[in-house]
Amino acid sequence: MDKNLRATPGVYITETNAFGNSVVPVATAVPAFIGYTAQAAYEGRSYTNVAQKITSFAEFEALYCLPDPPAPANPAKQYSPQYYLVPQKSQPTTSNYLVLDGAYYLYVPDPNSIYYLYNSVQLFYQNGGGDAYIVSVGGYGPLSGNPADSNDRFVNPNVKLNDLLGGLALLANEQEPTMYICPEATLLSMADNGTLMQEMLLQSSNMQTAISIFDIIGGKTPDPVLYTNDITNFRNNTGVNGLDYGTAYYPFIGSDIVEQSNIDYTNLFGGDTKQLAVIINPPANPDSTITSILNAIQSDTSTQTVNQLNTALLNASKNYSVIMQVVLADLNILPPSGAMAGVMTTIDNQEGVWQAPANTSIVGAVSLPIKLSESQQANLNVDAVSGKSINAIRFFNGIGILIWGARTLDGNSQDWKYLSVRRTMIMLEQSCKLAAQPYVFQPNDNNTWAAVIAMISNFLTSVWKQGGLQGATASDAFSVACGLGTTMTAQDILDGFMNVTIKVAVVRPAEFIVISFQQQMATN
Repeated sequence: MDKNLRATPGVYITETNAFGNSVVPVATAVPAFIGYTAQAAYEGRSYTNVAQKITSFAEFEALYCLPDPPAPANPAKQYSPQYYLVPQKSQPTTSNYLVLDGAYYLYVPDPNSIYYLYNSVQLFYQNGGGDAYIVSVGGYGPLSGNPADSNDRFVNPNVKLNDLLGGLALLANEQEPTMYICPEATLLSMADNGTLMQEMLLQSSNMQTAISIFDIIGGKTPDPVLYTNDITNFRNNTGVNGLDYGTAYYPFIGSDIVEQSNIDYTNLFGGDTKQLAVIINPPANPDSTITSILNAIQSDTSTQTVNQLNTALLNASKNYSVIMQVVLADLNILPPSGAMAGVMTTIDNQEGVWQAPANTSIVGAVSLPIKLSESQQANLNVDAVSGKSINAIRFFNGIGILIWGARTLDGNSQDWKYLSVRRTMIMLEQSCKLAAQPYVFQPNDNNTWAAVIAMISNFLTSVWKQGGLQGATASDAFSVACGLGTTMTAQDILDGFMNVTIKVAVVRPAEFIVISFQQQMATN
């Protein structure tokens, strides 16, 4: 209180600030998923083309999943892909076939029915995910009614480049997301996929707040020999801008997200059980039990639920059980980007953003479509021409499936080739930027400079003590400068600029550990 305003005798208390402002670390693991959902509405409000923050999978279900009908009806299917069995005259050269009663069949999906966002969000939360943003760019499109020509590299025409670009543009207004993930990008054509990835990298580098995590077309069913073509195509399509803000993982992972209860006979042949009956109950050798179950399925008066009839069919027909097993395994091969976002969240929370998200497992990963060797990974990890490193997911005997790479796409850069370095710098830069905002319009004098230096130094000391910066002492780990003659000229001050220079020694991963052995003569 101003002493000139004290008109009454008495005792007065005046509070003064004892402590200056402090830097609060920004969140480091907030992915933004862009893609298609079963629906996007809640309590009469549409969430299509809205960047909506969620904090749990239950919240995702409330906003983006279909409501369950009243019991005893079966729960609503949130994702209902369609598969076809295509008869073959001889043994196919691809791996997606099965043999039933001596006959060969390819099992391939209706390309219009395949989407990845729903299961990718599940993988994110299964691996420790927390806060996330969802941008639903629309619902599932119409089915084609036909099988894909191939089980690999098919295009879903319902997944449109402009939809995904529109969803990405919405995130330009959001500062909190730290990862951009578009699981359905691999369902685009090669050219459209490249356009989307380049736009994601451009926005990441312009915003300087988020990295882009990429999956690779062909990673679902890689050819044991020609898989290198997938890598080449990816490198050719990612452009040259913003590479230090991008990272990629290969191959897809075989998960346990989709359970047997999630699929049934309605996921085969578009629900046409007459086509299914020809395979599991051929007219030349019918089975009375299977016949009665199929009749009940086709009857409008049956009181049994789909789950009950499906269970009965699984128990009655070995061939039907085999069909559902291979379809389930194929559905569970998913792009790894969602799981990687969860892994990064867990590592950030437990150890810190400066810890490389590698040499750790993926919860729910049970198989890989290709087991890369050390020599095969060498071509992924280092590319002499483009420098675009690709992080491998590998199987190790006696250990299991591990993430075995922690690089950005800027593999030739000594500054930015490590993912943990890029993510740590994003955290440091954004934290200091937000902390400095209260000083906008403050006097550009020594008092303000000293306050800013103290505030940032205290923050960086805390990071150093946690192991995020390297150095025997705090002064070895970082330096902060702000002042006339050091970071500013008199003209800068006249122009209204306050320049702060921060130098940090970020921890880098020990990617190559070399142990030297040398023989020596016996001493006795």
